[in-house]
Amino acid sequence: MRVDSWLWAVRLAKSRSQATARCRAGHVKVNGVRAKPATTVKVGDRVTYRDPERDRVIEVVELVAKRVGAPIAVKCYLDHSPPVPTKVERAAVGIRDRGAGRPTKRERREIDRLRGRD
Repeated sequence: MRVDSWLWAVRLAKSRSQATARCRAGHVKVNGVRAKPATTVKVGDRVTYRDPERDRVIEVVELVAKRVGAPIAVKCYLDHSPPVPTKVERAAVGIRDRGAGRPTKRERREIDRLRGRD
């Protein structure tokens, strides 16, 4: 099964086109390898994707061809993600002084390190 359609079917993406866009942008990995939208997923694979709020680590338990309801979708994967950061933790990482401009490449790498994205 394609990774983009699986993300959509288990309600981890609002639309299939959004799941495809995340794959093309490099925000989705299957077993640690960057995934294209057509990358196949099978039971036991670990899918890592960047959610707008945090990184999520999902283990595939069941493959579903069509979009299913939320109670069934939750049974199709195991969530191994770290806990959601608190507001204080989120604010400490992303604050930039007004007028400081766009972060440099070095600053972006430091921000990613602080957020745990190596």
